[in-house]
Amino acid sequence: MQALIPFPEIDPAIFTIGLFGIEFSLRWYALAYIAGILIGWRMGLALVSRATLWPGDTSPMSREKADDMLTWIVLGIILGGRLGYVLFYKPGYYFDNPGEIIRVWDGGMAFHGGMLGVVLAVWVFCVRNAVAKIHVADLLAVCVPPGLFFGRVANFINAELYGRPTDVAWGVKFPSMCFDPTRQPCEVAGQWFYYGTEVARHPSQLYEAGLEGLLLGAILLIMALRGAFKVPGLTVGVFFAGYGISRFIVEFYRLADEQFITSDNPAGYVMRLGEWGITKGQQLSLPMVFLGIGLILWALLRKRRATPA
Repeated sequence: MQALIPFPEIDPAIFTIGLFGIEFSLRWYALAYIAGILIGWRMGLALVSRATLWPGDTSPMSREKADDMLTWIVLGIILGGRLGYVLFYKPGYYFDNPGEIIRVWDGGMAFHGGMLGVVLAVWVFCVRNAVAKIHVADLLAVCVPPGLFFGRVANFINAELYGRPTDVAWGVKFPSMCFDPTRQPCEVAGQWFYYGTEVARHPSQLYEAGLEGLLLGAILLIMALRGAFKVPGLTVGVFFAGYGISRFIVEFYRLADEQFITSDNPAGYVMRLGEWGITKGQQLSLPMVFLGIGLILWALLRKRRATPA
């Protein structure tokens, strides 16, 4: 008999208020972004305040500049995350419905796009303020995982980005099992499901929260507190490689996005070789793994050359 844990059905909106005929809702998804940004910001301030953690016992920036950088980061997250989702996952839909692009409150953010947005925003900030880019990259690598953790927990609460069918003991029955809003039979991952059918799925959002948020975050924080910042590029290299590997692994258990699933491609592969293939998430994560490994090797080689024989 299939194991099944009922979904807790937490309301995506924490509360809703009406004012002058307009309803405003505070959603868990928005709270996740707020919590991730605030915790990351406080961590960043604490780390730049400890000069002994940095090369030459000199912090790369003052607390005031770190505060200023937060605005740039928030813009990079929102604009990059949204545009990344639009361009990477549903370009056809949004090109046909450009007015929907600004409706971020309906969901639809891509981590890879948000990362590129932050990289660009921080690059401009560093150039304008004469701050060493590699040190800021190391700093941000430690501050990002809390946001990843809360974001994935919010995905679970929203019953989105859930996993493939499973018979593991912790399989969860999510409230939506089908992409067809008319509730007609539809094909998902090569099997036929109906609304209400008791199908257990991997809670892949929680897998990602554990790997990308808790585990990777703990590793990076321990590295930073033990002197990794003194090897510029090492911390951000571990972040890129660690996130890419974590996301690549979880994609084996996560249901592919609906626009990539077809009757002859039930796994939602975007690149295929016979019966094997990789999903969109894996395709976007592989460059991160290679970049991370490259940064780690560069940082260690640079340290070796700088160390007297």
